[in-house]
Amino acid sequence: MWNFMALSSVFPLLFLHCSLFVALVSGCKTLQGSPPVVIARGGFSGIFPDSSLPSYNLALKATFPNITLWCDVQLTKDGVGICFPDIKLDNATDISIVYPGKAKDYSVNKVPTRGWFSLDFNFNELANVSLVQGVYSRTNKFDGSNYHISTVENVAKLVKSPSTGLWLNVQHDTFYKHHNLSVEKFLLSLSNKGVSINYISSPNVDFLRRVRSKSVFKKTVTIFRFLEQYKIEPTTNKTYGALLKNLKFIRTFASGILVPKGYIWPVDSQLYLQQHTSLVSDAHKQGLKVFVSDIVNDVSFSYNFSYDPMAECLSFIDNGNFSVDGILSDFPVTPSAAINCFSGLGRNAKKQVETLIISKYGASGDYPACTDLAYKKAKSDGADVIDCPVQISKDGVPFCLSSIDLSKSTTVSNTKFRNRAAIIPEIQNGSGIYTFSLTWNEIKTLTPSILKPFEKYLLFRNPKFKNQGKFVTLSDFLSLAKGSGILINIEVSSYMILIIASFFNSISSLYALLMTFFFHYQNAAYLAEKRGLSVTKAVLNTLKKSGYDEQRSPKVMIQSTHKSVLKIFKDKSKYERVYKVGENIRDADNKAIEDIKTFADSVVVQKASVFTQSEAFLVNSTNLVARLQSFKLPVYVETFSNEFVSQAWDYYSDAFVEINSYVVGAKVNGIITDFPKTAVRYTKNKCLKHGNKAPYISPIQPGKLLKQVTDFYLPPPSPPLPVLHDSNVTEPPLPSVSKKLPIFSGAR
Repeated sequence: MWNFMALSSVFPLLFLHCSLFVALVSGCKTLQGSPPVVIARGGFSGIFPDSSLPSYNLALKATFPNITLWCDVQLTKDGVGICFPDIKLDNATDISIVYPGKAKDYSVNKVPTRGWFSLDFNFNELANVSLVQGVYSRTNKFDGSNYHISTVENVAKLVKSPSTGLWLNVQHDTFYKHHNLSVEKFLLSLSNKGVSINYISSPNVDFLRRVRSKSVFKKTVTIFRFLEQYKIEPTTNKTYGALLKNLKFIRTFASGILVPKGYIWPVDSQLYLQQHTSLVSDAHKQGLKVFVSDIVNDVSFSYNFSYDPMAECLSFIDNGNFSVDGILSDFPVTPSAAINCFSGLGRNAKKQVETLIISKYGASGDYPACTDLAYKKAKSDGADVIDCPVQISKDGVPFCLSSIDLSKSTTVSNTKFRNRAAIIPEIQNGSGIYTFSLTWNEIKTLTPSILKPFEKYLLFRNPKFKNQGKFVTLSDFLSLAKGSGILINIEVSSYMILIIASFFNSISSLYALLMTFFFHYQNAAYLAEKRGLSVTKAVLNTLKKSGYDEQRSPKVMIQSTHKSVLKIFKDKSKYERVYKVGENIRDADNKAIEDIKTFADSVVVQKASVFTQSEAFLVNSTNLVARLQSFKLPVYVETFSNEFVSQAWDYYSDAFVEINSYVVGAKVNGIITDFPKTAVRYTKNKCLKHGNKAPYISPIQPGKLLKQVTDFYLPPPSPPLPVLHDSNVTEPPLPSVSKKLPIFSGAR
């Protein structure tokens, strides 16, 4: 994750028996047909400082048993091998503060380089140096924990053979050799001490030849590491791109290759996937294993994956054509779960949980909100319920749009209609160009604009399609959603409901499917008083005339943030009433819940009302969900997004982990998401069906990660969220309907 996003938290732990793992993953298209290996680069370096002992320990705890620990080998002045990600120490330690005058200049791969190098210090001198986070977009809260540089031997002691492995990467053998230090000699000393090395990788052909010639490394798998294709390999003086064309030659000194992910799935200049290469198949034909690197959750990757790192991992192991033999990742929990829980899932796999998946403006993470493309995507993704926030045009046409203000999801501000901007304080602060200021014929000429909730982090959604799609009328929406559950969300406008009432009255059949109506009542008081329109009467009339008072009619849910609205529905209907809590809360007192129970059947809350945070670290969990459910009130939570900046650190920058925390940990009844494909896939994952029969993805433990932060780096305590009291639920009745403005006609 990124420091500037201010997100963090504690992570769920994956514990998997080897027998369960092997049983779940079969028919792999790896070289030997066995499950791919997960390699934890520097441990769990996406969270803790790279190569620190806490980083390695988290990798062991958060993944399945057969994890392999990756160590980048560097040498000290006295020949001690240490695990550290770079030949220079200054980026990921505080050495520049401890030894401020000891920076030196060296030639590294023929490039003049200045910095603090390990070969200038004895290992005892490095005992005064602490590891820090070397990726500035990740949390620095562990920088004050005094994590020390570890020797290779200390990391090797963490390996519990045969369930875990050790991978040593030697990047700079030639550099150390030029300064009278021998990595080869160091590796031999490890063997003499009984240290088992499972893999040795290097981008240097000559080094791997020498290692392979040693009998002590007979059981060690040698891996040739490919760098960028334009770079020169020193032994052959050929580019890595040229060497890629001669895999038969690679097989003479290596048993496998480690390649950047672009070697397998290249992307174009706009970060969209191109056709996969034949590299994996070609390498397997030569008897070479293939490992992929650069699998990182908290950077932008191909837009084809919709910010879902699980989807990216699956593209390398479960694409129907090939599977890599291993994945190198800073976030090893994601490939671990991909292999164990999701690999091999067919499109028609059954849901393992009853959690309801509701779209947010369709698949608005992939396409402009509430367009035909967003709705078609949500439906193909398998969302249980597809939503339509209904707005009304000037000439009374009901249509789907995420906001009554057209400027929030269209380019209307750049059109001739910009002079229709108005300020209506009862609806929102500032000016807007409202749907009731344009006719439907005018609105449908507007260009959609994809939502950009994380624009300040330079994270944009599907830019190639940012202005694609067509807005749809309510009638069009019903046709698009046929066969799926439907969520009609009326957010701001009470006269809309009168129009929709007449619209529904004109429809002879509303399909034989589950229909779920969410009526979010905001600003209705303004519209009832100022525009002479009644929300509740319109809704009741619409549902009655459409046959929803009949005994066998589809299930209907009506949502509002207002007690007075839901109370009217209680008196005159049998519908399920959903009360949406409009603010983050940590609890609700008994009187408030009992009051809610008198007018509502279920509740919607925000994510922060379930797990509280402080500067993106989870602090604790509330008892709100359990308390509401104890009153027989189902709980739905919103809004779940894939972008890692929307998630706490505890969720490993992975939407899958976050969703699991709410479904398995908090036991919510439903989630609302703008990326329904990710959520739907979660509900089908194979790990869920094993329940308590075997340890698998455990609920997060809020506050556990935060406890590892020293006092100096602790975020300031956040003020406690309020408790919902009965006085917060009580409200005055709706104003009387006036006759100041006529009702628009022409609904269709």
